[in-house]
Amino acid sequence: MAENHALRLAAVGKEYLQGENRLTILDAAELTLAPGEMVALVAPSGAGKSTLLHIAGLLDRPDTGEVYVGGVASGTLGDEARTAMRRQAIGFVYQFHHLLPEFSALENVMLPQMIGGLDRKAASARAQELLDYMRIGARSEHRPAELSGGEQQRVAIARAVANSPHVLLADEPTGNLDPTTSGYVFDALTALVRQSGVAALIATHNHDLARRMDHAITLEAGKIVPLDMS
Repeated sequence: MAENHALRLAAVGKEYLQGENRLTILDAAELTLAPGEMVALVAPSGAGKSTLLHIAGLLDRPDTGEVYVGGVASGTLGDEARTAMRRQAIGFVYQFHHLLPEFSALENVMLPQMIGGLDRKAASARAQELLDYMRIGARSEHRPAELSGGEQQRVAIARAVANSPHVLLADEPTGNLDPTTSGYVFDALTALVRQSGVAALIATHNHDLARRMDHAITLEAGKIVPLDMS
């Protein structure tokens, strides 16, 4: 059944030692994301939001349970195979864009594709198509320092989906932007998710944006639970 889901966390558990105390961050946590679905993750600092994103993005391993990406179980994969899965099947967007300053917007979106084995011409065409879709195609030859905050973040989103991932994980992607720019970037992100069919898990403190997604979740005592945003 996992094969029908873009992302599935099955009974995921994670603990950390703090001195002599054992802290339970995730406790048999369950989450399923379908292709094209947008889910808001709204939780206070310290609730385990970053841990959840890191485990979902295969940046960290759970102590118990399994993470399925595109129907494939990741738990038994070695580091090299996990890295390959993360590169091809998962896209990341952070609060700060993390674009490479010495490269143009186009080149920043080309790089993950070329690392994945695509030739330069095909990567360039795909990158330009994505930047056009994000309404920033005219700025493709500009370097990050020459772009506004909203433009930089739209380039970062285009880069995150350049390899057509199953899953997009975003951590406060509009947190550094003013409300108007934030709304514009979120609109572009939503359009891209719907058009591409990528499943998106978006951590945000912005309740207005959370209400615009398909549904919202939070973390309570290590469990993933629905959050009513009405």
